[in-house]
Amino acid sequence: MTIRFAFAAPALTLGCALSAPALAQGPQSAAIDAAATNIVVTGAGKSTGGDIATLDLTSPAAAASTAAIPVGNGAGAVDIGVSSVVAVAAAAAAQGAPPARDERFSVVLNQDSFFGFYPTFNGLIPVSEKVDFSFYGIMWTTSDFSSATGFGSDLWTEFGIGANFYAADGKLQIKPQVGITNGALLSRGNLGRGPRNTTTTLNGGNTFDGIVPSLTVNYSDDKFEGEFYAGYYAALRNRSENVGALDFLHTWINAGYKFSKNFSAGGHIEFLANTRVDLPRARAPNVYQWFGPYVQFSAKNGFFARFTGGVEEGGGAGGNRGDFYKLAVGLSF
Repeated sequence: MTIRFAFAAPALTLGCALSAPALAQGPQSAAIDAAATNIVVTGAGKSTGGDIATLDLTSPAAAASTAAIPVGNGAGAVDIGVSSVVAVAAAAAAQGAPPARDERFSVVLNQDSFFGFYPTFNGLIPVSEKVDFSFYGIMWTTSDFSSATGFGSDLWTEFGIGANFYAADGKLQIKPQVGITNGALLSRGNLGRGPRNTTTTLNGGNTFDGIVPSLTVNYSDDKFEGEFYAGYYAALRNRSENVGALDFLHTWINAGYKFSKNFSAGGHIEFLANTRVDLPRARAPNVYQWFGPYVQFSAKNGFFARFTGGVEEGGGAGGNRGDFYKLAVGLSF
């Protein structure tokens, strides 16, 4: 902003009426508007009255005119020239520019009564104003999902990519993804007789053991939070009646209330169903149905811990029954 004064008047009064949206943006936006305005004040004789000039920098008339405007009070008089076209353009750019999102990465350590211990990670890289590129991974460690050799090998490993879409001013996130599993669970590398009288096809785990299309929807505002997940695990290898490849549907939904910035609680429902088994006379039962509450503690630096527990119903004679529990501890940065 350039201002030059040359006058003999004892006082100068200038009133500028900025647009309401510009002022609503706060002091920083007002400073941007002022910096983009070139005001030159020079001596110009005497004023014939005590009028005060009022300039609306956002009006079309002001934008089109760059002529000097006489302003004065008392014995002195001044002329003001305003480059209002530049001011309006700068104000519009400042008000319309979206805030930049940072890249984010989350690591979560999970343990529950069915899947055992399984670390996960998820990364988000902004690619546009409302879209992130997403990538994730799950490192399953339970031997029940391996080729059952008894040596902790062929552990199930999942990796995938997708996109994360923002809506409702960022409160709602919709994330479709597609992953691949590597190991022996879906492709049934754990059938047949192997070492230590275990069941295995002796071919161990398979790359591209299965494919996992999934959808995750998250909602979070000042008071409420919620999440929906649905993923279909389909075998890609050994899909024959002689091996018994498996397909699963895994889904959950939870919702809760934020009692403070550090504590929230709510309810959790989760299902796991075996939807297909490629074996003669085989049936595909529900594996489990979980119902229970959760509590979560969060810190402003990105750490959180959530515990969930409750009743387990198998949904049939072949399903699990009893209680369930799961703990998740993570960090987002």
